[in-house]
Amino acid sequence: MKLKSKIHLFTTILMLLLLVVINFSVYVLFEKISMNTESEQLNARSEELLMTLQSLDLSIDSDQVLRAYMPSNGAIRVVNEQEKPITIVEAALSFDQFDVKNFTNKGTYSISKLNDIPVIMVEVPAIWIDGSIVKLQMLQRLDEVASNMELLKLTFVVVIILATIPILLSNMILSGIILRPIEQLSAAMKKSSTSGTYEKIEEANDGRDELAQIGRTFNGMMKTLESNYKKQQQFVSNASHELKTPLTVIESYAKLLVRRGFSNEKVAYEALDAIVNESQRMKDMIEQMLQLAKNKENISLSISKIDLHKLIDNTLSQMQQAYNRHFELQSELHLDIYTDEQKLKQLLFILLDNARKYSEDQILVQISKQKAHIEIEIRDFGVGIPNDHIPHLFDRFYRVSQDRNRKTGGTGLGLSIAKVIAELLQIEIKVESEVGVGTKFTLTIPIQIGELKEDSQ
Repeated sequence: MKLKSKIHLFTTILMLLLLVVINFSVYVLFEKISMNTESEQLNARSEELLMTLQSLDLSIDSDQVLRAYMPSNGAIRVVNEQEKPITIVEAALSFDQFDVKNFTNKGTYSISKLNDIPVIMVEVPAIWIDGSIVKLQMLQRLDEVASNMELLKLTFVVVIILATIPILLSNMILSGIILRPIEQLSAAMKKSSTSGTYEKIEEANDGRDELAQIGRTFNGMMKTLESNYKKQQQFVSNASHELKTPLTVIESYAKLLVRRGFSNEKVAYEALDAIVNESQRMKDMIEQMLQLAKNKENISLSISKIDLHKLIDNTLSQMQQAYNRHFELQSELHLDIYTDEQKLKQLLFILLDNARKYSEDQILVQISKQKAHIEIEIRDFGVGIPNDHIPHLFDRFYRVSQDRNRKTGGTGLGLSIAKVIAELLQIEIKVESEVGVGTKFTLTIPIQIGELKEDSQ
């Protein structure tokens, strides 16, 4: 059964049950009020009869007095303490039709039925005209009450039948309103699965209820999926292009080696050297791509207390020894922080190596402590980066200049990896550059990451 049919069925049944319960409650309440009203009238009539009996003597015909107070569709009976009748006056009812013991006691009155017509009885103690203690039983058949109850019952049945139509229509309208976003969501999902596109719900931005929120969430999810798919396509395209170049070089030199390598030692060494270099370049690129493909949530961090000044100084010494370049740390500020030493060192290596590639002069590093964070500045004095290229520096395979990157051997993945590492360590990277002057990378480490002490030497 479809959800819409379930809503139609269950809400209609629920509304009808609620209507039946309300009508039944009104019916019972009306019956009780009617019975209480009739019993009060009989009790009042009985009180008047008792007052009259107190003023009578034996010379007066008691039956005539009783007939004066007898209900038009009822009867009166006087019984002694042994429940034996003293006198009976009857109109529309006869005590022979009833067994008084079968009356149901309702407190101030008793009730029974005769031919589906309710009969009410009021019993009060009295002093008879001869001075004896008797019971005065007064009965009345409630034809009008029975008629009213039947009419009320018929009215309620008609109301329930007539109410079924508007209830069903209103439930159909309500379910249509409720299910419209879900149907749109289902249609968008089906279209996306069949067409391969990322369909969105047009009316998702309207409304503030949960269904509208689901629509907006779905649109946001589809937008993210579309963006990730495009990035994936771009990544695959860029990766294919980047891998194609070294493979082409390797193939060309391998063919050259086959043709002339066995007769010309110089050509053989040149081909083998190019093949080794391009193979290493491919290996580095693949390792970097695998690192980028890792889910950040699955990368574990090894947090420990480190001396930031000592870590940077050791990193610069390694870079200087590896590339025979001048790296200078212009700071004597010592700070102990909690972070992942290897990840932070890898981040520094990437940025320092990037500065080395695009600058022939010295590279300066400085540590400073601000009010709410620690800053590490890496400055080079190279060719600089145009402002319109800075927002794209951390995109995968992005190159400011293809020729320049070819000469330096870059893959275009280093800064992308740096961004991932920085996000893991909650470090913000800021880039400032001027063409012909140089570039400055600033690492901002929040204080709450774990500054413990500060020494100035």
